[in-house]
Amino acid sequence: MNYSKGHVLVLLLYGLAFADIEKLIEDDLVKDIKGNKWIKTKRKKTKVLSSIPLLSIPEAIIDKYKEHPRVVAKGTLLPVYTNQRTNFYLKEIAAGCKINKALTTHLAKHTFATTVTLSNWVPIETVSKMLGHTSLKTTQIYAKVLDSKISDDMEKLKNDPALLEFAKSILYNSWVVPDPFIG
Repeated sequence: MNYSKGHVLVLLLYGLAFADIEKLIEDDLVKDIKGNKWIKTKRKKTKVLSSIPLLSIPEAIIDKYKEHPRVVAKGTLLPVYTNQRTNFYLKEIAAGCKINKALTTHLAKHTFATTVTLSNWVPIETVSKMLGHTSLKTTQIYAKVLDSKISDDMEKLKNDPALLEFAKSILYNSWVVPDPFIG
């Protein structure tokens, strides 16, 4: 991976807006009481604190950039140039992966919200906090329900022992459900 393209991977893995990737500094990396590293930064657009656990791949990318001339000169974590150049790199990645879609930094944020997190069972409240949204309704815009997620959710119900027992009790017992309109 070339120095100038690694920040694109961080965009994809974290759902940070371009403006937030561009301004990340060493002070945005913090350790919690268990020693885990986090990115904690106020989002440029909303001024809301975004808290994202630092995964090993982005951490390795950040470490790789420590001596990059642009990082040293600007005091940032990543050698980010412009949004236009980043979008150009995303187009190169799309072409290399044979993706017939115009990839952009905003789409990277959307992909993080839907494919990276929500499709992997990360609760929407957690995603909202990581994205730095001020309202859960904003996150719900990103959260399209995927057919695969619906299928997985229903698969859990299909073999749920408590639900099966409840269904059997209804089928095999002569339950009388009181009519609320008859006294």
